[in-house]
Order: sequence, then structure tokens, then C-alpha cells
Amino acid sequence: MLYQPALDFGDERMDPGRALDDLFYNARIYRHGKSFKEMLSFVSRFRFYKPFNAMLAHIQMPGATYVATASRWRADYRHRVKAGAQPIVILRPGGPVMFVFDARDVVPEEGAPELPAEIIHPFETFGGDVSAAAFKILVKNALRDGVEIADQSAGSQHAGVIKKVTDERYIRIEIAANPKPKHAHVRVRYEILLNSSHSLTEKFVTLSHELGHLYCGHMGTPNNSWWPDRSGFHDEATCEFEAESVSYIVCTRLGVTPGSDSYLSQYLDSDGEIPPISLERILKAAGLIESMHEGWLGIRKTAK
Repeated sequence: MLYQPALDFGDERMDPGRALDDLFYNARIYRHGKSFKEMLSFVSRFRFYKPFNAMLAHIQMPGATYVATASRWRADYRHRVKAGAQPIVILRPGGPVMFVFDARDVVPEEGAPELPAEIIHPFETFGGDVSAAAFKILVKNALRDGVEIADQSAGSQHAGVIKKVTDERYIRIEIAANPKPKHAHVRVRYEILLNSSHSLTEKFVTLSHELGHLYCGHMGTPNNSWWPDRSGFHDEATCEFEAESVSYIVCTRLGVTPGSDSYLSQYLDSDGEIPPISLERILKAAGLIESMHEGWLGIRKTAK
């Protein structure tokens, strides 16, 4: 089994991700196809917060549509929280937690304008292709983790693969441009090969899947503070389920439909029990990859 929870309820400093997996494993929350599919769909469409926080909102209020702090409702929308409204607890960037309230639990102040469309219809679907800029910055951020990405000639059924690099070599990457260029040398530890005949969007989907394997720990780790080493687990079906779930979340939150939709359906449409995954790793890996295509994250501290 891929995940065995370490139960330590006496430690109040317990990692929230591990606490989530304890809930997932012991309370059997989201362990069956229907409930997991519902959660996955919610997280994929709830784009206002990172996947981990979206899932926390879903656990506490599955019908939530748009959430914000009481101060933000007042300052940005001139709405106030109703007395007795149920707060939703999510993680605050930099920690520890923050309390947010759903759109159903606020009322307009006198003279307040109507709420914008993205709040009234937050789950409206949209489509499109991945931009060249998003793909480029994703590749650059992968390099900081020692992941070199290249094209290869392959048949139409072969999208890509991630491999460990055994020889010791380094790659030079630019880490700053102003006021003068700065560079760092990072050891190449992994190689991802993408099908050269695929479109940019198809390559993005594949790259999200292969990075999902990496950040879920399937390939090991050069530093446990970056992501955990879970390479000792050899259940291929579980690893594929995790990577496909990561790709599904990352891509659908961008408006792109990945091939993982059909792969996951064999589990989710039957409502049988899904593989023994780490929900915490899926959500954190998806959140990291999402941040990686949004902007430069900076060099890892242990870079040479």
C-alpha cells in the first residue's frame, strides 16, 4: 500500500498534509469513485485558491461557490458576512490558517454594486490552448529541480516519459536578468522526453503528468524538503492514478481537457474503491505545477 498514516494525535504540530491523508485513509473520505470524482471536479473548477485549499473548502462546504475573508468581502465587493455564517478554514500563505466565507453567506451593503460574473457563475467552463509563455516558464522552473526537458521522435501513441539521469552533469540557467544577468548551475537529475509531433498543449498535458510522477515522489527526491521520496512503492496502478489526477487538476484549471479524463473514468465511473493514493501528494504536486507555469519561482537553495 502506498500510504500508511502515522497516527500521532498528541502532536499539535502535525503536518496538515499528513492529517489530510489520515482523514482520507481512516475515515475513508473520497475513497470511492463517485466521491473522489466529485471532489476532483470541484477542485478543478474552484480556481480562486490553490488545489489544497479548494479541497479543504469542499470538505467543509461541498456546495461552496466563491469564498473570501470577511475583510475582502467588505473592501472589494461592499458585502458583509451574515450573522452566524459558517466559516471555512483554509491555509494562509505563510501560515497558519485563515477564515473565509462563501458567497451564499454575505449580503450587500447599501448601494453596493452587483457581484461580478466570476462570483455569480464561478464554475462556468472555458476552453483554450496553453500559451507559449506558460509552457516556457514551466520548463524553466522544472530546470531548477534538475529536470531537463527535450523532444523526441515517437509514434502517436507515445506521449512522453521521465527518466533518471545517472551521469553527473550540470546545466546553466538564468535566474535573474536585471540589473545584470545572473546564472546558476543545477545538476541534471531527471530527463523528460516529449513527443516532438505533439502540439504545445499536448506537450503541456504530458509534462504535467510526468512532473506529477516526480512531485508525488515516485522517482525519489534529491531533497526531502522539496518533495518526499516514495520510490520504495512499486504499485504501478497507484502511481499512474496519482500522476493522472495531478495532470487532470492542473490542466482542467487552465481550461484544457487532458487525456487523463478517460483514464480516470475507468475508476471513477464505476464507484468502486480507488487505489490507495496519497491525496495530500496529489494536491500539493498539482499546486506546485500550477505555480510553476504562472511565474518564476526562484532557484532552489541547494543549487550549486
